[in-house]
Amino acid sequence: MIMTNSLNNLFQRLLENESIFKDKDVLRHSYTPDVLVHRDEQTEELATILVSALRGETPSNILIYGKTGTGKTAVTRYVGKELENMGEKMGVKCCVIYVNCEVVDTQYRLLANLARHFGEEIPTTGLPTDYVFNKFKEALDGQEQVLIVILDEIDKLVKKGDDVLYNLSRINSGLKQARVSIIGVSNDLKFTDFLDPRVKSSLGEEEIIYPPYDADQIRDILYQRAEIAYNENVLDGSVIPMCAALAAQEHGDARRALDLLRVSGEIAERREDKLVTELHVRIAQDKIEVDRVVEVIRTLPTQSKLVLFSIVTLNTNVLSQNLSSQSITTGEVYNIYRKFCKVVDMDILTNRRVTDLISELDMLGIINAIVVSKGRYGRTKEISLSVSVKNIHDVLLDDYKLRPLQNYNHSSKIGYF
Repeated sequence: MIMTNSLNNLFQRLLENESIFKDKDVLRHSYTPDVLVHRDEQTEELATILVSALRGETPSNILIYGKTGTGKTAVTRYVGKELENMGEKMGVKCCVIYVNCEVVDTQYRLLANLARHFGEEIPTTGLPTDYVFNKFKEALDGQEQVLIVILDEIDKLVKKGDDVLYNLSRINSGLKQARVSIIGVSNDLKFTDFLDPRVKSSLGEEEIIYPPYDADQIRDILYQRAEIAYNENVLDGSVIPMCAALAAQEHGDARRALDLLRVSGEIAERREDKLVTELHVRIAQDKIEVDRVVEVIRTLPTQSKLVLFSIVTLNTNVLSQNLSSQSITTGEVYNIYRKFCKVVDMDILTNRRVTDLISELDMLGIINAIVVSKGRYGRTKEISLSVSVKNIHDVLLDDYKLRPLQNYNHSSKIGYF
C-alpha cells in the first residue's frame, strides 16, 4: 500500500509538470504529414503513374529506391491515401494496402494479410500457400476495383524467395473484375539481382530513385514537424539546425533527424528542463547510437555473437593490462573463439568463416577491422571496438546460449598476454 501511494504521488507530480510536446507522434516515422517538404518531384512522378487506376486501368508496377530516411515510405503512403480519397469522390474503387515486409516477411504471411483485407478468415499458419493465394484472388475479384499493394522493405521478403512476387506480378491474367499493381520500396539498389529475371522484368516496369536530403532540406522538414509537435518557445534556436546537420552527415537521413528532435525533447522533459538545448541533442545522439547498436547485436546469429564476445574479452584484457599499443588480430580472436565454442557446446567454424563474420561486424559498425601486412607472415586484420564494451557485453549475455560464459574466468585462461 505504501509503495502504491508513493507511485501515485510520483505520477501525480509528473503529470503536474506541463509537457513541452503538443503532439509527439508527429515526430515518429509512421506519421504522414499533409504536405511533404522537398519531395514534390517524386510525389508527382508517382501520382502520374498511379492516376490510371482512377480510369479503371492497371497502373504499372513500380520499384522505389533510396537510402533510409529519404522520404520513400512517406511519399508512397501519402500518394496512396490521396488516390483512395479521389477514387471515393469519383465513385471508382481504389484500394491501397501498405505492408512492411520486415514484419510480414514470408509469402504465407503476406498472402494471409492481403486475404484478410477482403474478409477471408486465414489462420496465421497451417494452410497451403496456393490455397491462401486462391482465396485472396477470389475475394479480390468479387467486385470491380484496382488494388495497389505497397511492399515496404521488399528486399526482406525476397530473401525468403520470390515465388509470391512472381504470382502477384502475374495475378491480373487470372482476374475478371479486379486489377492489381505492386509498389516495391527498398533501401537496397541491388536486391533485384536476386530475383528471377521474369519477376524482375514485370516488377520493375517503372523505377523511381530518391536522392538523400541535404542539411537545408532536413532543417525545413524539422521546422514543419516541430511546429506541430512542440509547444511554443521550448526549442532553443540552435536545436533544429544541429539535428539537421548531424543527420545530413548520415547520408541525409530525415528519420534520424526526427529521432534526434524527439528524443532531445524527451530527455529535456525527463530532466524537467523547460527549454530543449544543444546539450539535450548531444545526449540524444549518444542514446540513439547505443539503442541502434544494442538492437543490431541482439539480432545477430549466435555464432556472430560468440565471435563478438571473443573480441570484447580480448579488448578487456588489453585495457586491464594497459597494453594500449597491443592490437587484436584475427588469429587471436579465432583462438579464444574456439575455446568459447567448447564452453558453450557449439560447433567450431573454420578460420575463414570467422574472418567473414568479423568483416560483417565491421560493416555493421560494431567493430573496426583494418587489414595490415605482416610481411612474409601474410596479412591479418587489426580489430578494435567501435562502441562501449559494457553495452556489448551485457547484451550478448542476454542470449541464453552464451550464459555459460558469464562466470568464465577469461583472464586466467586466455593465455595471450
